[in-house]
Amino acid sequence: MSAPQIIDMDTTTTAIDGLVVLTMKQVSDDRGTVRELFRASSYAATLAGVGPWQQINATETRYGAVRGLHGEAMTKLVAIVSGRAFGVYLDARPGSATYGAVVTVDLEPGTQVLVPAGVCNGFQSVSEGGSQYLYCFDQEWVPGMAGTAFTPLDEGLGIEWPVAIDPSDPAQVSAKDAGAPRFSDVSTTLA
Repeated sequence: MSAPQIIDMDTTTTAIDGLVVLTMKQVSDDRGTVRELFRASSYAATLAGVGPWQQINATETRYGAVRGLHGEAMTKLVAIVSGRAFGVYLDARPGSATYGAVVTVDLEPGTQVLVPAGVCNGFQSVSEGGSQYLYCFDQEWVPGMAGTAFTPLDEGLGIEWPVAIDPSDPAQVSAKDAGAPRFSDVSTTLA
């Protein structure tokens, strides 16, 4: 038996104010890997003023399917539990110093992203067997809650989705997401 391999928790800031990419603490040995999805003491500095978590959801998403871009009025801590995904984050907060910035993150088990309220979250599953995406919310989701949504198909955002998207395929993108406003149209009217 080999000695356990330990990866300590680490955080990386991004081009979006308040959007943080986290590497979870992970301990691997011959049996597999244990990942700390959340430990209050470890996350205290990163999550100062956030929480407690009020709702936790997991989605199973097939290869090539896209979810988002959604920016509800809640903070999210998101992670991949299995598979891989291509995460996309758009700062849609009017008045934010990083308004309009887009950040992409290759998501795999062990990677989390802290998404501030009002920053749009979206992803595409890039694993042949699909992916499981975990959301922790600091507010309970309710229909009609404050927030915004934009189509992930907006070419003006410059997102290079890893898997080509057929906007007419409901198994790949929902009609609601495909028909959401284009951020590049809305942002020019606010400028």
